[in-house]
Amino acid sequence: MFNACIMTRSTRSIFVCQCALFVMGIVALLYCAITAAEATLYQEWAYRQLRAATAQTTAVPSGTRYVPLDSVPDRSGAYADAGQGAPVAELEIPRIHVTAMVAEGASARVLRIAVGHVPGTALPGQAGNVGLAAHRDSFFRQVGKLTAGDVIRLTTRNGQYEYRVGSTAIVGPEDVSVLNPSPNQTLTLVTCYPFYFVGSAPKRFIVRANRL
Repeated sequence: MFNACIMTRSTRSIFVCQCALFVMGIVALLYCAITAAEATLYQEWAYRQLRAATAQTTAVPSGTRYVPLDSVPDRSGAYADAGQGAPVAELEIPRIHVTAMVAEGASARVLRIAVGHVPGTALPGQAGNVGLAAHRDSFFRQVGKLTAGDVIRLTTRNGQYEYRVGSTAIVGPEDVSVLNPSPNQTLTLVTCYPFYFVGSAPKRFIVRANRL
């Protein structure tokens, strides 16, 4: 009888653990699905915004200040407010087959749905350093494969800007000098490193490119 009670309690505990793990797995899958759906919806919406803005833009004189896409009227009601989440550009890296919309800001929410334009850094077409950040397990999953000479494109309502990769580096998270202003038009991509590290990655992978 005593052994039977022990076995029953042990079996019950195992069953409870199995149920808990199953529920946690379902919740994790639902979270991933919702996050992916949110990112997809934003990417599609931002792409339409860029195309609509480009269609409305006539010839822009050389030297004209970049006009953010959130200045274009939007009737969708989603992400229409200026600032965090406003579409900035379309990013293309042909060799590693990356195409993604860039949104203003680098908050956790922005980085869930897009590549983030780091506030305070230059905008495409301006002199200075354009800083872009994204998660290593989403939009920047393949940037570790970039090498010197690879081309990166940023398309805005004012036109397309091309950059050529000059170097890559691995730095500590406290090294923010990689986003310092530069005298020329440069582009810096930032993501966490190592790419397949479980948990919060301890370093940052940096790609530096120069305007062509």
